[in-house]
Amino acid sequence: MPKRASNPTEDEEDYVGTAHTSDGKARPNRGGSDAHGVARDQLRAFVERIERLEEEKKTIADDIKDVYGEAKGMGYDTKILRKVIARRKRDAQEVMEEELVLDTYLAALGMIEGPEED
Repeated sequence: MPKRASNPTEDEEDYVGTAHTSDGKARPNRGGSDAHGVARDQLRAFVERIERLEEEKKTIADDIKDVYGEAKGMGYDTKILRKVIARRKRDAQEVMEEELVLDTYLAALGMIEGPEED
């Protein structure tokens, strides 16, 4: 990329304060862009969309919390309910393999009965 001069010559005038591509060519200034090549309207739209989605996410999180509260009020153990939800998200084969290893460890420690040995 060409070096910027502190006092640009006529040839350098278009370079200073203009966004450039990685090969040093001036990037076209699309409407609404500032000196750094940021499209303000597009950037603002992205920020506003993200803010709306974050607000929706908060609303949904509050709704989920309310459902857990209802379940707790009906006598369900919400800690176990959360584990059920997490397990349902996972692959069944992965869960089976993990449980097999867990049972093996628990049996080795005498915490559960292992398979009968012949």
